[in-house]
Amino acid sequence: MNRRRFIGAAAAVGAAAGLPAAIAAGAKPFTLNYAPHKDLFEHSAGKDVADQIAFAADAGFTAWEDNDMRSRDVAEQARIADALRRHDMQMGVFVAAEISWHEPGITSGDEESRARFLADIRESIEVAKRVDATWMTVVPDHVDPRIQPHFQMANVVETLRRAADILEPHGLVTVLEPLNFRDHPGMFLTGIPQAYMICKAVDSPSCRILFDIYHQQITEGNIIPNIDAAWDEIAYFQVGDVPGRNEPTTGEINYRNVFRHIHAKGFDGVVGMEHGKSRDGVEGEQALIEAYRVSDAS
Repeated sequence: MNRRRFIGAAAAVGAAAGLPAAIAAGAKPFTLNYAPHKDLFEHSAGKDVADQIAFAADAGFTAWEDNDMRSRDVAEQARIADALRRHDMQMGVFVAAEISWHEPGITSGDEESRARFLADIRESIEVAKRVDATWMTVVPDHVDPRIQPHFQMANVVETLRRAADILEPHGLVTVLEPLNFRDHPGMFLTGIPQAYMICKAVDSPSCRILFDIYHQQITEGNIIPNIDAAWDEIAYFQVGDVPGRNEPTTGEINYRNVFRHIHAKGFDGVVGMEHGKSRDGVEGEQALIEAYRVSDAS
């Protein structure tokens, strides 16, 4: 489907739903670089990811993220990158290395685990270059209950220092994502202060923080003060409302205030839409676009 047909289809659906023309036609870019992901607009755009990217661009989105990019074949990576370039959209994060969800990994200090992680990092450099990415998500694995926490911290820092040495010459950045204890029990990295301490210890521009507002509302709350406290190490944000992990306006987080705050601080990076939709079908996708219009920092 071409760009003109996308705009017409969006306008028709939006008008039928009673949405404002700016939302229905999607002509105005958002103030922040919100990044949808594959299948978030599949009912409006169809199953093909290139069509979904075109639809998102027509709706005003200026970025895209894809956690699974590293596992896609080279031809598909190149096709996605071409679609993003054609629509002047910025590539956000993809997951840089396999995550050990249930067993200790780089937390243990085990050289085999470290070697696997660093091999994934080297492989991800080629993926990043192929798709014009700068940031790659890292989740530092499950805790090792047999090793005291401070030793685990030292193991993680040493591994991330080695990864930073590999990435710095390429201008690429790992972003550390703390995860909440409810959805992902037993993971090593859970809080922003902990991620901040790791980044200060690694001391590299290639090791920064991914501040996922959904996870941190559950883990620690205090969102805006913690953003301020960790500001110099934050390179990326992700979004999801609580409860439900759906679009802004569907839960308890005042995303309009949060978005205004990070915009006022000068953030010009990517805000990943790592969430679902509260409603199904085309109507739910238009409601999602409207939620971002209502919550945008403008």
